[in-house]
Amino acid sequence: MAHYRKKPVVIEAIQWSGNDNKQEIEAFVGKELKAELFSDSAYEVGKGKPLFELIIPTLEGDMKAMPNDFIIKGVKGEFYPCKPDIFEKTYELVD
Repeated sequence: MAHYRKKPVVIEAIQWSGNDNKQEIEAFVGKELKAELFSDSAYEVGKGKPLFELIIPTLEGDMKAMPNDFIIKGVKGEFYPCKPDIFEKTYELVD
């Protein structure tokens, strides 16, 4: 058995707010994206905006980005969503 270390790779990513940065993400991925209602309960009680899932076309088909998920641009220019806890364990800010 041998041990391997993942090669360091710098990626580009943006976090989906669930509501107000859809245009910014569309500019990042270079296409218009579909959004589906995820939760409107906070909005209904006057405590916030409705939240949406964002449909991200990936190499494996369409995937849903939930509010607070990160959208990652992969090494081949592909895009995919990543849960915040996994993102924070895998990546660190380099700027």
